[in-house]
Amino acid sequence: MKKRFIPGYLILSGVMLLFIGCSILAVPDSFFAGNGIALGEDPSLRSEIRAPGAMLAGAALVILTGVFRPSHRPVGLLLCVLVFGAFGIARLISMMLDGIPSQGIIIAAAIELVRCVSGRPGVR
Repeated sequence: MKKRFIPGYLILSGVMLLFIGCSILAVPDSFFAGNGIALGEDPSLRSEIRAPGAMLAGAALVILTGVFRPSHRPVGLLLCVLVFGAFGIARLISMMLDGIPSQGIIIAAAIELVRCVSGRPGVR
């Protein structure tokens, strides 16, 4: 990736993850309802849903730090590749094992995989 595009990439990635993470953490029912997923009232399930939301929000803050501190950009890029790649690959595995999910989740997988590949250092 060309150095001049890195801050913009980090901003977009960080803001996306911050929005998603905070939404999962604060309003999981609304967030998941958009894909036809009803969480129910099980406190254990809700805890398992909210925890990754907090992780995504935390990762977003680290990524956004790279915008303001150039020395942190390699960590921000690595975290983008790791987070988006892990989610995208996990969705592909789920599609193979569990079947095709809603259109929103398919779109999310595509976005995650593109964000992962475009964030790799050396991609031009």
